Amino acid sequence: MSVETTESRFDGLKWLVVFTLIGVAVVGNSYYADQSLLYRVLGIVALGAVAGLVALQTAKGAAFWALVKGSRTEIRKVVWPTRQETVQTTMIVVVFVLLVALILWGLDSLLGWLVSLAIG
Repeated sequence: MSVETTESRFDGLKWLVVFTLIGVAVVGNSYYADQSLLYRVLGIVALGAVAGLVALQTAKGAAFWALVKGSRTEIRKVVWPTRQETVQTTMIVVVFVLLVALILWGLDSLLGWLVSLAIG
């Protein structure tokens, strides 16, 4: 999926507004540190939402939104395994992990025994 977006001459100004809003949120959170945490969080969320909406109005923001929509479409196309397939695959992995752990334990014990014989 290809999206043709052209940058407008106001994109730079929009990005400046976005970063200014984020800066206002950071400074405002510090400035109003004595206020309730709820009000500060609501302010940050509101400013973040406005900054996000402004960012989506730019060419890069529109391209990002098209990517998000395309990825949601692709996620719907994925054939997810059934519960039975998931459980069976998990059991196979567990058995192989235990098998490799036993092999490594045996190898470690054998090598430890050989080293103790060599050292005396």
